[in-house]
Amino acid sequence: MTLIRRPLVTFALTALTALLSAPFAASAQAPSAHVHGQVKLDVVIDGPTIVIALDSPLDNFVGFERAPRTDAEKKTADDAIAQLRAADQLFKIDPAANCKLGPVTLRSAALGLGKGDEGAAEGHADLDGTFAFNCTNTTAAKFIDVDLFNAFKGTRQIEAQIAAPQGQFKRSLKRPATRLAWSK
Repeated sequence: MTLIRRPLVTFALTALTALLSAPFAASAQAPSAHVHGQVKLDVVIDGPTIVIALDSPLDNFVGFERAPRTDAEKKTADDAIAQLRAADQLFKIDPAANCKLGPVTLRSAALGLGKGDEGAAEGHADLDGTFAFNCTNTTAAKFIDVDLFNAFKGTRQIEAQIAAPQGQFKRSLKRPATRLAWSK
């Protein structure tokens, strides 16, 4: 089973890059700015996998953009990491798709997670994540309920790009809205 999942996740991540870079590149005028309160999500539904890629200022999750300095900041960071690793509580995919959380990858240089962002040295650290879900019926998925607003008070807006069998979509969420839906 493990040997089967890794190629699917690798394929889905490759598809994420290919599917989202081409159609939306034309609308992008310049590299996006680091915006406090804003989280960017890229969602790709491909075969039996749904992959969600997250890009956000670290401040949205922990209230600061540098390595934690105090015990309280370390606890805040550890709590945020634990919540993100439990991604199936933050991203509730349409039950019709019958999805289970697969690999989660978090990156933040400031928090010592993987190869993180370069902005950490300048005090503008990011936290990036990739969340893979293994599903039995991805074509039935029509929405994802996103609980980032409740979990992380610094999050005020979510900008999402979705590549699904039904097409490609851009969506924005602001409090109190939590549902990313797609259809033609």
